[in-house]
Amino acid sequence: MRFDVVTLFPDMIRHISGYGVTGRAIDNGIVAMKLWNPRDFANNHHRAIDDRSYGGGPGMVMMVRPLQAAVEAVRADSDLPGKTLFLNPQGRRLTQIDIKSFAKRERLILIAGRYEGVDERFIDMEVDEEWSLGDYVVSGGELAALVVIDAVTRLLPGVLGDDESAQRDSFMNGLLDYPHYTRPVEIDGRCVPDVLLSGNHAEIDRWRLKQSLGRTNRRRPDMLAGRILTDEQRQLLNEFEIEKTKGNE
Repeated sequence: MRFDVVTLFPDMIRHISGYGVTGRAIDNGIVAMKLWNPRDFANNHHRAIDDRSYGGGPGMVMMVRPLQAAVEAVRADSDLPGKTLFLNPQGRRLTQIDIKSFAKRERLILIAGRYEGVDERFIDMEVDEEWSLGDYVVSGGELAALVVIDAVTRLLPGVLGDDESAQRDSFMNGLLDYPHYTRPVEIDGRCVPDVLLSGNHAEIDRWRLKQSLGRTNRRRPDMLAGRILTDEQRQLLNEFEIEKTKGNE
């Protein structure tokens, strides 16, 4: 997987992506990353990449030509096919399903916007897809780019110590993850569920699925809306609610 990031703050991307899962993937040659600063493609004396908005209003707008030249250089730098993604609060909201589809691609070109926004003509001419992390605004697209890079990288074969780890993450099977426990067995009167100490892997798997279904139903019912549950899943969900009700009595 190759990531090309067009950003006014390449050091920010370089520094943070050097840690953890992404850093190891880069070191091991599973992921390649190249950073591009649109200022390097500005053809004016002050290397300006933004200007005031037509029609007035606060903030500055990133200009078309420096961004366009940067993207053209990115595309010419490799024969790998790659979609150009603009990280934008107005884009389609990312889900784990989308991240899984990204992980099947060979290359992603990520555009990190700044200031009040980007000239709409650049989006019309050069952007293939617009994506948003959620219904909120951050100061720049760098944070969103880092999230996409991390989320995609952890799904690539050989990145995690155990490839099954990613498959058990929340959202991978349309459900939230089950609760996790580690040593010691008891803390302040709170104990690890007996089933996890039993060694019975079939019962452990059943308990984990029950917890995932129950958590999803209580915390994110929208994820179950319209989903057709199997008879076993309905039974597990019913057991979960009964156990929770008894626990609150």
